[in-house]
Amino acid sequence: MVLSQVFERFVEASPVSVMVRGLLEKVLSPQKLDDLFERSTTTQYTRELLFSTVVEMMNAVSCGIRPSIHAAYQAKASNINVSVTSVYNKLNAMEPNISAELVRETASEMEAIIRHLNPNLPDWLAGYRVKILDGNVLSGSEHRLKPLSSCNSIPLSGQSLVVLDPVLMLAIDVFPIEDGHAQERSLLKEVLKTVEEDDVWIADRNFCTLSFLSGIAAQKGFFLIRQHQCLPWHNGEKFHEVGLIEGGKVFEQTITVSDDDGYLSKIRQVKIVLEQATRDGDKEIFIVTNLPVTEASAIVVAQLYRKRWTLETLFQILTVIFNCEIKTLGYPKAALFAFCVALVSYNILAVVLAALKSVHGTQKVEKEISSYYLADEIRGIYRGMMIAIPAQEWTIFAKMSLIELTAELKRLASLVNLTVFVCHPRSPKKTRRRFKRTPPTKRPHVSTAKILAKIQPKKRTP
Repeated sequence: MVLSQVFERFVEASPVSVMVRGLLEKVLSPQKLDDLFERSTTTQYTRELLFSTVVEMMNAVSCGIRPSIHAAYQAKASNINVSVTSVYNKLNAMEPNISAELVRETASEMEAIIRHLNPNLPDWLAGYRVKILDGNVLSGSEHRLKPLSSCNSIPLSGQSLVVLDPVLMLAIDVFPIEDGHAQERSLLKEVLKTVEEDDVWIADRNFCTLSFLSGIAAQKGFFLIRQHQCLPWHNGEKFHEVGLIEGGKVFEQTITVSDDDGYLSKIRQVKIVLEQATRDGDKEIFIVTNLPVTEASAIVVAQLYRKRWTLETLFQILTVIFNCEIKTLGYPKAALFAFCVALVSYNILAVVLAALKSVHGTQKVEKEISSYYLADEIRGIYRGMMIAIPAQEWTIFAKMSLIELTAELKRLASLVNLTVFVCHPRSPKKTRRRFKRTPPTKRPHVSTAKILAKIQPKKRTP
């Protein structure tokens, strides 16, 4: 299926922007979103303001197309018959389970698109599905709420656990909680409900609890988690050296862990002796896993864990590229909804990158293409494109089958000029001597121009 001529100018100028808008039409169609809301809500109901309208406004803010919810509302005010107060009331009462379900359901559809774009995706560990788990605390909001006006402390609007599929580079699940001070481990019971057979869960030491490890094993899953010092174990054999990986030396031993249900007994403990200490000052990292040694050697375990930082890349993109933390949203439900919509926006970008990889090659796109420049292109083109191309024209994407959609995405990806989006990694920082500058009292300021003029000779102008 080829797009009509009305798209021609924008396909030629910015095929990436057309890809993003087409995916939004397919994945976030109003009918799908409103059905999701009706299935998931327990306390809210729909009068005049549809859930799909709220998602559309929040998506415009998270992508940087509109600077705020109020600005997004004003742009649509003529098409909706509610006040801006009603919009904020809807946001402030948005149930966290609805926000989480929005991520899960859309991620499932985008996973199907990515797998159809790249049917031969390489697994991190053959025969297993790797899932990386980590937590994210929303940064402090402004003191706009009346109960916060007299509070000097920074108010936290909530937190969540995010699950990343590193092969697809999709955020496939999220577990939000309104209490910004709650322990991340309090959400692990909900995470265990999603464990599937042959999953491999990679996580940091904060998630290394006996109940979580045995819960994964009980569902025939596997874990590869950094060991917490409070994990009860005994009868460890003597460590034996296994080999080297980049940045360290690997050792292994077998330990015994006893849980009440008997799902754990002997598991492996892998030790990495680092050449350079971590930012926390650790010279050694201990990892526990129940993966069979025939499937994953100690070297493989160490390498897989050190790739856990892939999830940090997701959080960095959410913070730098997408507006995932809106400081003016003080109510936890609204702030968590904004974060989840930003996750959906990130996943849309992941599908675009998957389409580019399918046409231009995975290595080239991963090493050379900047997500920042892609997002900047989309922001700059989007508003004008929506004015030039009427909304009804975009429904062509919603009607496409999976085969038709992926074929169109590949066609558009083939038209993308990758040189426009080439990243420019900065060189490593030079180590400099740190010292505290104390400005003199008699001469607290200097003129940079005068200082430079002393060391740079004047150039004659022709």
